[in-house]
Amino acid sequence: MKAKLYILLFVVFLTGCVTAPVSQTSTHIGESAMKLGNFSVSLTVKDIEKSRVFYEKLGFTVRGGDQAQNWLVLQNEQTIIGLFQGMFEDNILTFNPGWDNNGNKLANFTDVRELQSTLKASGITPLTEADESTTGPAYFIIEDPDGNQIMVDQHVSAAD
Repeated sequence: MKAKLYILLFVVFLTGCVTAPVSQTSTHIGESAMKLGNFSVSLTVKDIEKSRVFYEKLGFTVRGGDQAQNWLVLQNEQTIIGLFQGMFEDNILTFNPGWDNNGNKLANFTDVRELQSTLKASGITPLTEADESTTGPAYFIIEDPDGNQIMVDQHVSAAD
């Protein structure tokens, strides 16, 4: 009887854990989440043709780029990857302010220079900086604590 009671209490405890709301503790800078734009993973590849064929077998289709210049952008539903041969050493997480997931310009977005300034104010030092005296397309690169590079690469101007 005691064992059944313990099992019942354990099941009730687990049920409470599963159905309890998750705390929405904010860890972002400021009052609202930083809007970085479209997300993709930029993959370093050894042979762009072999990589393209492989990812096409996974259901990706080429949506942009130029294979003759050793770079392609592929998409499978909402997932976007870039294939880059000989352009950089490691894979990079990439965000594109001003673009939606289909590469369409957003009416409202946070400029790359404003994002960079906010991150710098929070103590994150870019490896490569966007020139804050300019407007339009620009990018910066930061590195997470584990050495993963993150590029914030804006291709559009707010005035476009």
